[in-house]
Amino acid sequence: MSKVGIIGDKDTVMGFLALGIDIFPAYTAEEIKKTIHRLAEREYAIIYITEEASLKAKESIAKYKDMELPAIIVIPGIGGNMGLGMNEVRESAKRAIGADILFSE
Repeated sequence: MSKVGIIGDKDTVMGFLALGIDIFPAYTAEEIKKTIHRLAEREYAIIYITEEASLKAKESIAKYKDMELPAIIVIPGIGGNMGLGMNEVRESAKRAIGADILFSE
């Protein structure tokens, strides 16, 4: 069975506990980076990370970007959607097919 975890502020991640997802509250850049690397070492298949937390750990996320696992997926936090997750999907699609098929008005 593949392991799934989420990193971010406590208010956001607590709701995922009911879904059986391992939660990892983290606030500082150092905490977030260490948690990403620890989960990767523990062979987590999917790591969800809040948009706010992802801004503090860009280099750590980039390290795993082209690896098969873990898949690091940026999601909105409790404070709302900043659009970072959709930008990641857009960039991945552009790399894969060479065109922006998810253009927005």
